[in-house]
Amino acid sequence: MEFVSDPPISVKIEKMKQRVRWQDPLIFERQIDQTRFVFASEEDNPEFSFLVVGDSGSGKHRKHNPQRQIAERMLEHCDRSRFILHTGDVVYLVGSSEYYPKNFIEPYKEFIVGGEKPKKVAYDEMIFKTPILPVLGNHDYYDLPLIYGLMGGATLPIRRLLKLRLDLDIGWHGSYQGKAYAKAFIDYLKAIDSDKELQRHLDKHYTATTSTGRCLLYEPGHFTRLPYRYYTFRSGGIDFFALDSNTFNAPAPLPTTGEGKAYRRTLEARIYELEQEKLQIMEEAAKLNHNLPEDAERLDDLEAKLEQTEEIKLDIDKQLAADESTVTDFEQLTWLRQRLIESWNTPEVRGRVIYLHHPPYVTEASKWYQAQTLAVRRNLRWVLDEVAKELGGLPQRPLVDLVLTGHAHCLEHLSTGDTGHADSYINWIVCGGSGYSLRRQRKEGTELKETFGSIEREVARSHLYIGRSGHGSHKRRPYSFLRIDVKAGNPAKFVVKPFVAERYQRDWLEQDIEPFRI
Repeated sequence: MEFVSDPPISVKIEKMKQRVRWQDPLIFERQIDQTRFVFASEEDNPEFSFLVVGDSGSGKHRKHNPQRQIAERMLEHCDRSRFILHTGDVVYLVGSSEYYPKNFIEPYKEFIVGGEKPKKVAYDEMIFKTPILPVLGNHDYYDLPLIYGLMGGATLPIRRLLKLRLDLDIGWHGSYQGKAYAKAFIDYLKAIDSDKELQRHLDKHYTATTSTGRCLLYEPGHFTRLPYRYYTFRSGGIDFFALDSNTFNAPAPLPTTGEGKAYRRTLEARIYELEQEKLQIMEEAAKLNHNLPEDAERLDDLEAKLEQTEEIKLDIDKQLAADESTVTDFEQLTWLRQRLIESWNTPEVRGRVIYLHHPPYVTEASKWYQAQTLAVRRNLRWVLDEVAKELGGLPQRPLVDLVLTGHAHCLEHLSTGDTGHADSYINWIVCGGSGYSLRRQRKEGTELKETFGSIEREVARSHLYIGRSGHGSHKRRPYSFLRIDVKAGNPAKFVVKPFVAERYQRDWLEQDIEPFRI
């Protein structure tokens, strides 16, 4: 049985548009840009810092809580940080509103108004003291098959009482196609009943004036909503672009003859192998005793391995289902193309940062070869190639200074070389190790290659990888987040400082990794 279900891309797009009343006549007549916000603070010093976390949203651990460890370390840097970027998967396993209190509000309570009493903070009424600016991860869209939700919710009290061996973070329902995330973070205009109320709301909160029209004013401590599932903002002369990669990660259709047909049979065989692996995981879990510390941590590992196996299977299912009707969100990609061109034609902009969930480049063992990874790479290349074409060729520096992602449960810094496209010579950082189970680096090495005609050549290289390592009692689990310091000057320079809270031999160790400059 499938543990989770992923809504079709067309459904994700349409549902999110409905939730923000996309281009409603009242919004249109006010010339409101629904993909942009402006910070209310007057301070816009070119030197500033921000934090980055990702794949954090699991609150259920036996005897320990990695997400809380990371949140406590983040607090040490809060006063000097202007905002926090979150690269997605805010709540596991299925983005349900049931799990926001335990998997988000409780771990980040110091960042939330009223967080000193976290049980009284409603997930859809959160106001942030320090801006938390997320993008959607795949788990934030996931739902439960109906029968599994009924089984999971009905047996939840029994599972808690009996402390059954494997107990994934699921309850009665899933995200309702991303609804929980939308109500938690996005300005949920659909909930406003009358046109008169909508007018008052727009005139109160959409008061910032920009080159693209009026837009939402983000007021830390008072009104902290995002305008849409993808958006842009400017801080200290840096343009930030937040993307929803869940709607442009669809694999290309497989050829129906020759090598394509053979590859399809390979994928089908792999699905059978994954189902057998899931059974083996459950059999091993049944032999463990959660009261023993070493068994408790092994059960955590097995639950994460089960989720990882399911995710690999979902990726294969998407490949097998892909056909000419498969949707790609070209509306969002075209928006990014246009906004990047505008950014390059704005003299006061000193740099550009993109953040999204799915990494186009990564060496984590289960993600580097996935069809979704390659699809996101292909689509971002198209955007950047189009931008370069409009600008009359590549400038003397990369089109984007930094791309931040999650999805792969690790911390990794990569850079592209000459890819033959406009994504060349860009720095890519995967920040997906902030709370959920960590993953290992692939055995194939740090170089990512592609085949061009009959020639295979390197397109990207990994410079830093922080993820799971070791075995048995020597297993290391280094959870992580980033502080990025933006320096004055044009073009801007970024100093990246990784911070690590490592779980080793049932104890926590703090690590400070050497900063690097990009």
